Amino acid sequence: MDKFYHSVRLDPELCKGCINCIKRCPTQAIRVRNGKAQINGKFCIDCGECIRVCPHHAKHATYDKMDVMKQYRYTVALPAPALYSQFNNLDDVNIVLNALLLMGFNDVFEVSAAAELVSEATREYLNHHEDNLPIISTACPSVVRLIRVRFPNLISHLLPLNPPVEVAASLAAQRAMQKTGLERQEIGICFISPCPSKVTYSKAPLGTEKSQVDHVLAIKDVYPQLISHMKAVGEEAWDLVASGKIGISWGRSGGEASGLFTESYLAADGIENVIRVLEDLEDQKFTNLKFVELNACNGGCVGGILNVENPYVAEVKLKRLRKYMPVARSHMDMEDHAEEMIPWTTGVQYEPVFSLGGNIMESFARLNQVERLCKKLPGLDCGSCGAPTCKALAEDIVRGQASENDCVYYLRENLHKLSEEVSVLADDLHERDKGGQETLRILKEYIQRISDEMSLLDNRDAEEETGKHNDNGGS
Repeated sequence: MDKFYHSVRLDPELCKGCINCIKRCPTQAIRVRNGKAQINGKFCIDCGECIRVCPHHAKHATYDKMDVMKQYRYTVALPAPALYSQFNNLDDVNIVLNALLLMGFNDVFEVSAAAELVSEATREYLNHHEDNLPIISTACPSVVRLIRVRFPNLISHLLPLNPPVEVAASLAAQRAMQKTGLERQEIGICFISPCPSKVTYSKAPLGTEKSQVDHVLAIKDVYPQLISHMKAVGEEAWDLVASGKIGISWGRSGGEASGLFTESYLAADGIENVIRVLEDLEDQKFTNLKFVELNACNGGCVGGILNVENPYVAEVKLKRLRKYMPVARSHMDMEDHAEEMIPWTTGVQYEPVFSLGGNIMESFARLNQVERLCKKLPGLDCGSCGAPTCKALAEDIVRGQASENDCVYYLRENLHKLSEEVSVLADDLHERDKGGQETLRILKEYIQRISDEMSLLDNRDAEEETGKHNDNGGS
């Protein structure tokens, strides 16, 4: 598996070269070069923020289509808790689960049921690892990837348990094989996801060598078909619900932490807030914390870009749905081999993708170059160069991926210096007859340099104006 597999992709034909995405990317993975955005796969964590902010819809998520169900003799749907928050006036989860069967799935296994098992295992883990607090949730793949590439000192604080989707997939596959007698490859486990990071997880998981999730479907694709089948569910629908308040609550920010029965927790959502919390954790600013729940999407999973409902409305719907539910329906002693499926089988390794050199000495040398370049650059972080900040541009220059002339302000300053030098040479040519030919030659060279710089500057200004015009039109 490619450890840098990505579910967030760019469509160059739709890209207008605006700088919305480069300013909002949490890992500075995007650059605008030659009027088009480019995504650095090693920096990207598939949080989907660029999809959310792109006014031209040039970024999109890749996921599987509904026809993948035809590839298997037996298919199991894994509905995420966020799916239940997409419907108006839903008061019984059984309606959704039975509708999934009417859609063509042979069985359903609630991810929220697996979430209750993970909550139980987390409570047990916290009780036996008080020397390594706070423990950071590993339910959001984008957050785990962010820590892997940017916060290596926090890797030891990651909760070494598989996320609910992986636990659900493992249990669903086991149950399907026992029930049908089919081989594993004949059974399709399909997760109905609110975000693209789960697609990335299924292809390149962290904490386990291979994910049991075979395909990831988008909630926004399943939703239209599910609505029509929900209307056909009768009053005598099968009782398929296997989760309670704890499991359903995982669909929103703070839901995972609330199932740990402790007040010593912190819950943050939105990638910018997540980064702020991680920075404070690295600086050891928090005390008396046992657990940290972090979600890349605003509002938690209900804020995923593959949903259809407004995240704040969806959060209210989820709270209303869980109001009359029991606290929990799934427990460890109810599932065979669940204890074996929950812990990680492989660790998470630091990936130094942001290193400037191949070793420490080279990195320090290049860091000094970056600092010198930052002093020369204006420090405006305007993004006109195609990089999100002046420091990012300096790092690109050191890596050989950009030049100082990419900065419009630096280019203008050089242009003024050249103009002054030409003026001095012109005066010298006028006063001296001897040696005038040599001075004339030098003067012509300077004029040519100015012409080249002017052309470069004109092209840069034209691209910038075009980007602004298209950006305003797209908004």
